Amino acid sequence: MKKIAIVTLNGYFNYGNRLQNYAAQEVLKSCGFNVETLIVDIKKGEKQVSKSNKFGAVKDKSIKEILRKVETKLWSSFNKDHINKSKLSRTEIFKKFTKNYINETDFIISDDKIPESLGNEYEYFVTGSDQVWNPDYISGSSTYFLTFAPKEKRIAFSPSFGVSQIPPEHQRNYKQWLSEMEHLSVREDAGAEIIKELTNKDVLVLSDPTMMLTKEQWLSVSKKASNVKKEKYLLTYFLGNIPMEYQNKINKIARNNNLKIINLSNIRDRETYQTGPSEFIEYINSASVFCTDSFHGAVFSILLETPFIVFQRKGNSPSMYSRIDTLLNKFHLNSRKFNNITNNEQIFDIDFSHVPEILELERKKTLDYLTKALGIEKKMKH
Repeated sequence: MKKIAIVTLNGYFNYGNRLQNYAAQEVLKSCGFNVETLIVDIKKGEKQVSKSNKFGAVKDKSIKEILRKVETKLWSSFNKDHINKSKLSRTEIFKKFTKNYINETDFIISDDKIPESLGNEYEYFVTGSDQVWNPDYISGSSTYFLTFAPKEKRIAFSPSFGVSQIPPEHQRNYKQWLSEMEHLSVREDAGAEIIKELTNKDVLVLSDPTMMLTKEQWLSVSKKASNVKKEKYLLTYFLGNIPMEYQNKINKIARNNNLKIINLSNIRDRETYQTGPSEFIEYINSASVFCTDSFHGAVFSILLETPFIVFQRKGNSPSMYSRIDTLLNKFHLNSRKFNNITNNEQIFDIDFSHVPEILELERKKTLDYLTKALGIEKKMKH
């Protein structure tokens, strides 16, 4: 069987990262290939934050928020042992999921360590999904643009830039690397605009690979968390700290609807923090309502038809929100934005009846792109 290699961000801490990797693998397997994910080692530089930026961030916060931040720093300082143990334990859970479900290579590549024979070992190389072209994440690495492989073997499967524009110091390289990509697609509208600006190419905006799998397929790899009882709950998953404005709203929703709050990103709750990708799916599936600022949180809410509310992450550029905007626009679910929910009824009153038809069209669009890029005419198995 012919082989394909996936190049993506390799991490054992982010739900969306692990689940999109698994989904991309399964989609490519359904096209008749043996699929492996290459382990990429990237040397990351440190981002510098100026004192003026720090001052500006503090200046915009209320006294309560500043005190809350101080309390969090103090708690973190006194609980370093607890934090380290929790993070290590969580990482092991993510590694176990990866070992069980994702076929990773037993060798590592980097910009200056690419086996000479690598380009000939695989029929195609696929970069994506996730923010594989985010200059803040990949530190100018050409590996995620597949420059080590013959041009005709390079395929971009719904990658994301995660920024609205490429920094001047990277523009020349990005322009060259993107121009040399044989098959180009992106995950959000802002990414298509970047490519148009740099290369004058019009590219397809495709759905995230996670949307290619059905609800039943996702539930087949899900797992119930040990600390979930029969009581109804409001689930939260925020990639940044939850601002007080949002926390107050969440507390009110829980109080008004007699729901327990479960926060997946609260390291103080050791038991809940030890949640792997399989449990993440089931947590969303069984929640009464899900509050999140995560792109993949919104994706799985749609796939599992769970009432959800999307919050815009504070302090992030609008480009980081572009992927969620693209997603909600595509599925006619802008009503799920925090600012658009004005009463309690709206929280649970969500109509998913139009979603299957859109999903079918999006899946077909992606499969048409992949079958052309892979040189095959094969339908995805359902």
